[in-house]
This record gives sequence, structure tokens and C-alpha cells, in this order.
Amino acid sequence: MLTFPPHILVTGGAGFIGSHSVELLLENNVNVRVLDNLSSGHLSNLPSHPQLEVVVGDIRNSDDVHTAMQGMTHCLHLAAQVSVANSVEDPIGSATHNILGALNVMHAAATAKVSKLVYASSAAVYGIPAQLPLLEEADLQPLSPYGLEKWVDERYATLLGSLHGLPSLGLRYFNVYGPRQDPSSPYAGVIARFLDRLMNQQAPTVFGDGLQSRDFIYVGDIASANMAALFSPQCGICNVATGQQIDLLELIDLLGQLTNCHLAPQHLPAKAEDIRYSCGDNQRLSEWLTIEPKWSLKEGLSELINYVRKPYFAHDQQINRRA
Repeated sequence: MLTFPPHILVTGGAGFIGSHSVELLLENNVNVRVLDNLSSGHLSNLPSHPQLEVVVGDIRNSDDVHTAMQGMTHCLHLAAQVSVANSVEDPIGSATHNILGALNVMHAAATAKVSKLVYASSAAVYGIPAQLPLLEEADLQPLSPYGLEKWVDERYATLLGSLHGLPSLGLRYFNVYGPRQDPSSPYAGVIARFLDRLMNQQAPTVFGDGLQSRDFIYVGDIASANMAALFSPQCGICNVATGQQIDLLELIDLLGQLTNCHLAPQHLPAKAEDIRYSCGDNQRLSEWLTIEPKWSLKEGLSELINYVRKPYFAHDQQINRRA
């Protein structure tokens, strides 16, 4: 438990990763202000809590960001355009979110002299790995505008640290999954899409032969890493991964076992931008943040399946909101 009540701005806090992070921070007696434009996040993702405030605004608007940053001691920057495909189709729009928006947040954090900025980077910065597991020092050769944008964010954070003394830690998330990830969204991960089709008695769609592998990490472990990073003295870059990989055909088989729905995947042509294998080294995560992923893939998938099977009840929320 934290022994003091910091004031933390969480951009994108109503989204998938953001809402889980907000919940964990609130459980640890932290005052949280969420900045979200609600384009993909939802107020229903957030609890009603006396230490939570929601500001509806956009990271692309510098006035929104500077206003939201006032009085904050820390910042967790999660707001982004996170679809690789969208970044290919609309690189300008994607860069406006992921570079200019991120720079607005970083500049406001530096101006407000926050104690720590933690921001979401991505395993997409690596591109095709020369060897696995991927170390933070590996060569970076992103294959998409999204991956390049995250790399640029890392360079900006380093530069603003040198120029203005902004302490920052970039977290390179690998493949995140868990409750509240909308399978119908272009931002959804492969697990959310596979599970949605199986639950509707439809064959999962696989691009290529399905032997491409990924390092899947449960959103609860991501939230724990985010909180640890905010209060760690470490700065720089850190993978957030399990250090284990599974191919998509094995994943579909495991989902079939857990849902009792065994459907052979439908294979479509491989995507040119699809990386064949990915797995992150998590030694720095362990040493810097003293974090070890707690959720096995089977446990995390079971939790997700239980969530998906629960009926959804809309409910009103009493959240302090500033327009």
C-alpha cells in the first residue's frame, strides 16, 4: 500500500488498460483525475469513487492537457490511437494522436514539474526480432506507422528529460488482453476477437498459417506494472511481458477447451505487416519494478471468459466531471 495520497492524471483512463489502472490506483488511496475524449473509452468502465474525477477532453488539445495537468504530482499517459491497421491507412491522423498528442502530455508534465511521467510504448517498436526474447537494447525497426510513433515518443521523452529534467519511464507493452477489451473495435487484440467468435459459435479467423506466436500478458499485470512504474525511481524503457510465447493455433485450442467450443479456424491470407514471432525479456521488469506477471495465460483467459459470460447491466455513475 502507498503511504501518501498522490494526485495522478491518467490520460485515456476510461479505456481498456486505463480503467484497470485507475481501479488499482484508487484501491491504493491515490487521487486520480482521468482525461479522456471517450472516443473508445467508456464511463461505464470506471467506478464511482470520491477520489476519482473525470475530465472530458482530448490530448490533441494543448489547453485541455495543461488544464488537466494542474495540481498533479504524477502522470500515466495511456491515451492513443492503438490500431496498427489504422496507422497504415491514416498515418497523419495516427501521428496526430500518438506524436503530437503525446508531446502535449509530455510538455504539460514538464511544465507542471510532475514527479514522474509513465507512458505506454509498445513491442511494435521492435519490428522483426533478430533474436528472442527481445531485450530493451535490441535494434528497433518498426514495420508500421504506429510502431514508429511509439519510438518517436520514447525519443521525445528522453530529450525532454535532458532539457527539462522530466523523469519518465516508457513501458513497452506486449500483447495485452482481458476484460473490457471490445472485440468489435479496430483496437481489439486477437484474443478478444477469437473469443467473441467462439462464443457466437463462429470459427476464429486467422491470417496466415496460425503459427505466428505472441507474448500475451493479462491486463491486471499491466495495471500493476503501471502503478509500480509511477513510484519507481527508474527512468528509461522497460518491457512489460511474460517472457513466454504461444502460437495462434495453440491459443485457439486453449480457448476451445475453456469455452467447450471447438471450431477449426478459418485461414485468410497473411498480412504483410504481421510479425512472425514475438516474445519479450522481462528481466528489467523484475529488477526495476520488482514485478512478476501473476496471471498465467490459462488463468487470465478463464477470468476473461467469466467476464464475457456475465450479463451486462447498464448503471448510472456519479462521477465528478469537468467539461
